[in-house]
Amino acid sequence: MKAIVYEQYGPPGVLQFKEIATPAPTDNEVLIKVRAVSVNPLDWHFMRGEPLFIRLMLGLRKPKVTRLGVDVAGVVEAIGKNVIQFKPGDEVFGGCRGAFAEYVCAKEDELAPKPANLSFEQAGTVLIAAITALQGLRDKGRIQPGYKVLIDGASGGVGTFAIQIAKSFGAEVTAVCSTRNLEIARSIGADHLIDYTREDFTRSGQRYDLILAANAYHSIFDYRRALSRDGICVKSGGRASLQAILLESLLSLMLSLCGGKKICGFIAKLNKKDLVLLKDLLEAGKVVPVIDRRYPLSDTAEAIRYLEQGHAQGKVVLTVEHD
Repeated sequence: MKAIVYEQYGPPGVLQFKEIATPAPTDNEVLIKVRAVSVNPLDWHFMRGEPLFIRLMLGLRKPKVTRLGVDVAGVVEAIGKNVIQFKPGDEVFGGCRGAFAEYVCAKEDELAPKPANLSFEQAGTVLIAAITALQGLRDKGRIQPGYKVLIDGASGGVGTFAIQIAKSFGAEVTAVCSTRNLEIARSIGADHLIDYTREDFTRSGQRYDLILAANAYHSIFDYRRALSRDGICVKSGGRASLQAILLESLLSLMLSLCGGKKICGFIAKLNKKDLVLLKDLLEAGKVVPVIDRRYPLSDTAEAIRYLEQGHAQGKVVLTVEHD
């Protein structure tokens, strides 16, 4: 089978589209014939080995795990002997390691039936971005009906899911994005729009119960200024160095001790329960994936290069064709 492989850290040029052995599922795994996968910032962080703590996990000089990709949608090709939820021919979505390939093995409890109303391309965009938005809003942000919620970076992968998920919780949503992305944010349910090229929401005088910083380009002091008295800012993205991340974490902790306002970062934890919840929202039409561009699997380097520019409207998808 064909797959994307990288044997050293670096820019998209280090990615190779090459022939490797087709995997076989273990007892608790499902072999998936991949139809679509999506690109996430996580992929280019792993590809480049940046920031430094990535290399502490994956290998200092070169990656120990040479495959990229997590989000996946496809058709079950074979199952392990202990798998009970799926059978060959089932359409599934979810996540696994090394998803940028024609075939992948995934654990049974990291998959769910593909929503019937979604294409493979749409289903392949969901896992990381949507679960990050869900857990950031619900678990870290403790969202409640009627909350004034601001999504900073509202037109990206996490942001487009966050707008819709926040609305499903009954929140009043303000979306922050550039001029070219205002219509997208409006079309998926944002109540208010802020063009960051013309207005700085951190200095507008408006206060929010919850801020989800999907890009986290502002300082923690800026975010804190835009929070209500007991507001929470949840940071889920950004390109800070390891030193900056540690410093911000310390400052956030100190500032949280000084008053009701809280600022926190987090890493989403993928789990079956939340994947099924998202499946229900998708089937009910309360959440609709937004896709910017589609690339064939062989053009993964170009897809990541585009995503790194930071201007994607929603998700970037890789399609997988089979003879």
